[in-house]
Amino acid sequence: MAGLVPENPAAEPGMGFVAEPDGNVLAGVPDEFQRLWTPHRMVYIQNGQQPAKDDCPFCVAPSMSDEDGLIVARGKYAYVLLNLFPYNSGHLLVCPYRHISTYDLATAEEVAEIGALTQTAMRVIKDVSHNDGFNLGMNQGEVAGAGIAAHLHQHIVPRWRSDANFFPIIAKTKALPQLLGEVRASIAEAWPKA
Repeated sequence: MAGLVPENPAAEPGMGFVAEPDGNVLAGVPDEFQRLWTPHRMVYIQNGQQPAKDDCPFCVAPSMSDEDGLIVARGKYAYVLLNLFPYNSGHLLVCPYRHISTYDLATAEEVAEIGALTQTAMRVIKDVSHNDGFNLGMNQGEVAGAGIAAHLHQHIVPRWRSDANFFPIIAKTKALPQLLGEVRASIAEAWPKA
């Protein structure tokens, strides 16, 4: 880096270097913003939201181990897994095993089990995370905001009174205090055994 950094960065404004009080020289112009680096989201950004028909993650996940597929519970017609791109820690998805795109295509058995798994998930998350409420929902179709429009899935998003802040609105960023594997393990461990 010799020769690239000015002898006295403070004396050469506009060069893109900053001298700290301890004498270290940093690249970049300081501002009031903090940075939260989330490189794991690059896969989502680069590959787009809609997978190829043969690569549906909700069809692939059940063939994986629970840990690798982020699955917390399996039923006869549907299963529960963590959202790979969560809005909050503990953000779960309830999916039928069958590859269907909308709720009206689900059988009575699938609807009943999606409902029962959703209720159980809410109880387990409340016990594990001590949240104050939930957002539940299904986005039907790409135009409605479905990240994976081809495979029906219901969102269960835990909410806390303290999670409503400016960060997601201003910075378009969510700070998640736990790693996905840790969240999956705690929810799976607390899930009632059949």
